[in-house]
Amino acid sequence: MCIKAFIVGGTICVIGQLLMDFTKLTPARILVSFVCIGVVLGSIGIYDKLVDFAGAGATIPLTGFGWALSKGVREAVDEKGFLGVITGGFSAMAGGVTIAMLSGLITALVTKPKDK
Repeated sequence: MCIKAFIVGGTICVIGQLLMDFTKLTPARILVSFVCIGVVLGSIGIYDKLVDFAGAGATIPLTGFGWALSKGVREAVDEKGFLGVITGGFSAMAGGVTIAMLSGLITALVTKPKDK
């Protein structure tokens, strides 16, 4: 399983690096594109198969964030109907976003900012 995760996660990272090196896309646009690709592939069910195959190699990169958003929306729509379109993504990713924000806050408090 670790080898599958490494290959899939590494391939996603290599695609991102190649896009940064050989296109004029900014890293921010590439990151947003990866999230959107994860949402699209998750909504049509393709990314679920990749997650089953590679585990963390598919869920850790930003495409996995998009997949988790789409999965949360699908589950919330099944439970709450149309209201789930609005609330599903927020509830599915609330923990991950909270951890990211707290990690950034702790890093900002512990380190000294430097002028460039």
